[in-house]
Amino acid sequence: MQLAIFDLDNTLLAGDSDHAWGQFLAEVGAVDPETYTQANDDFYAQYVAGTLDIYEFCRFVFQPLAQHPLPQLQRWRQTFLEERIRPMIAPGAPDLLARHRRSGDTLLIITATNSFVTRPMAEMLGIRHLLATEPEFRDGRYTGELAETPCFQEGKIERLRQWLHARGEPQETMAEAFFYSDSRNDIPLLEAVRRPVAVDPDPALAEHAQRRGWPQISLREPQSDVVKTSHG
Repeated sequence: MQLAIFDLDNTLLAGDSDHAWGQFLAEVGAVDPETYTQANDDFYAQYVAGTLDIYEFCRFVFQPLAQHPLPQLQRWRQTFLEERIRPMIAPGAPDLLARHRRSGDTLLIITATNSFVTRPMAEMLGIRHLLATEPEFRDGRYTGELAETPCFQEGKIERLRQWLHARGEPQETMAEAFFYSDSRNDIPLLEAVRRPVAVDPDPALAEHAQRRGWPQISLREPQSDVVKTSHG
């Protein structure tokens, strides 16, 4: 199996769905607009800086999931997907995904953003396989707790190894994979694969990719002539 792995936020999406979800919840009155928006912005700044405490962030971002019944959350999510996420799909993403499909690759999204928000995004992009941070769900409700290892930094490697093991795939599959990401937080997994690609990278990743000689591409334009996915 040739694996093509994609980060989601600021990679396949031209924006951050986690931060946008927090903004949306504040706008619809699901959370206190002032305090939640400030905390949401602060956490996003920490993420960009590479200093985010993922466990603290999960406690914060899972609160609205625990405070509202599932049918209401699903209604909000549907509106969010159509109004905010569909327009956020990076113009070059569909073509890149199509190239990998034509090559017969197995496509996988791996994201720190929680699965309640991101699973329908993967479906929207036509990607069957998703590894995301998992909020605990019991008795028809989210509990506000974390279900397993967060899908963040080195946690992405752990979760990917678990996924491969569960599918009966050799661990070498990860080493031979493509991985596309924008973020310094994904350098551990980028270093673990044979075919790392920096996509519209943040400054720290751009500098690291330059030193390592990794390809750097942009998906912010529909023209994809610069995007190469050689299997050599």
